[in-house]
Amino acid sequence: MLRKTKFFIDGKWVAPDVAKELEVINPADEQPFAVISLGSAADVDKAVEAAQRAFPSWSTTSRKERLALLEKLLAAYNRRMRDMANAISAEMGAPMKLALESQAACGAGHIKSFIEVLQRFEFEEPLDEKNPGERIVREPIGVCGLITPWNWPMNQVTLKVVPALAAGCTVVLKPSEIAPMSSIVFAEMMEEAGFPAGVFNMVNGDGPSVGEAMSRHPGIDMMSFTGSTRAGVAVTKAASETVKRVTLELGGKSPNIVFADVDLVDAVTRGLAHCFENTGQSCNAPTRMLVERPVYDKAVDIAAKYTATVKVGDPSEDGDHIGPLVSEMQFDKVQGLIEAGIKEGARVVAGGIGRPEGFNRGYFVRPTVFADVNNEMRIAREEVFGPVLAMIPFETEEEAIAIANDTPYGLSAYVQSADKARAQRVARKLRAGMVQINGTDRPYGSPFGGYKQSGLGREGGKWGLEDFLEVKAISGFEEGLG
Repeated sequence: MLRKTKFFIDGKWVAPDVAKELEVINPADEQPFAVISLGSAADVDKAVEAAQRAFPSWSTTSRKERLALLEKLLAAYNRRMRDMANAISAEMGAPMKLALESQAACGAGHIKSFIEVLQRFEFEEPLDEKNPGERIVREPIGVCGLITPWNWPMNQVTLKVVPALAAGCTVVLKPSEIAPMSSIVFAEMMEEAGFPAGVFNMVNGDGPSVGEAMSRHPGIDMMSFTGSTRAGVAVTKAASETVKRVTLELGGKSPNIVFADVDLVDAVTRGLAHCFENTGQSCNAPTRMLVERPVYDKAVDIAAKYTATVKVGDPSEDGDHIGPLVSEMQFDKVQGLIEAGIKEGARVVAGGIGRPEGFNRGYFVRPTVFADVNNEMRIAREEVFGPVLAMIPFETEEEAIAIANDTPYGLSAYVQSADKARAQRVARKLRAGMVQINGTDRPYGSPFGGYKQSGLGREGGKWGLEDFLEVKAISGFEEGLG
């Protein structure tokens, strides 16, 4: 049993103000494998005070100094990639191949991307050619509270911590208490890289205690949160009392529009593989497949046959299988929504209620496909966050766009069509922050975020850096002075 009960505050590993231990559960066998401490408002106070003390010095460091430390962080991260993958696999059930090649690897990818952004980012520039004396200066906002989720832990930690530090901010990180081990490894990397005391601080805890205390804290200038829309609303309400900036990356119910002119086997199986990746626990998963009516029945048949081949297995083993859901709570939620889909009249063509054959423990679920779904059903409107696909037929391009946009979310959308002009036309009409056409990947540095209840702000690239900066206009500025 690992014991990691200290927090990283002011450059040191320190005991919590009041001992309150929590077991970390391996979702594959439902057994505890580590113990952490849950923090309190007093621990948040200490971390914020450390960050405040460090801010005046860190905010005035040069680009060269910040780059040197971020390069050291990247080197430390790459050296400990396997440690990071092991932590992620144990805490949230990602199979080792996914944990190493995607989950852990994306952290290094984001660090490298932000290093490249910082190298060329313009923190000062004139307003325009006609007004050279009107100087636009971008300055770090201050102390930032960062709350990250359990589903892609290093993706979110690096998308928040790295640009905040690159901007000159100091931070207090609260990772998910469900999957905290990877962030503890990350904090060890930060310590190894040699960032000054107080620049990076980490306090473990749950939302009602540590998350709430951070959101309300008058010493925190900005909150950056990733998680459920419900929790994002709570963070925003608590932060409003001190009028701090809030950025949010929340839920999704992403449509995947499949037109009849595509290679149907390729489009449907690719969409399913993406939907089931990470056991469906991705906010941008394409969980609503909208299929043009002439090929709808064929697409349903393809989906059913493909899903029957999807393997579920032990996350500690290598391979292309999917692992368990992260927790008992998540397992119960997904089972409940599958039951709701059946009761509302959707047709189960693959999977269904219960664990896969051969599993009598662990939070494993059956990859499930529903056909004949309409957009009023719960499985079409609510974020399941499990390997569950809802297939919906459409008649016309206009109807497909209407169904796709008929959601409180607007994170991602996907379009499959051999007609490039149509694909681009549809992409422009979709109310989503990200649209991917015909299976294209999103590169590092592309802005991640959504419309409507999917959040506020963008993470990644220059947009991720700008979120942590204030804009100051200095009038009467003369070059060469000061």
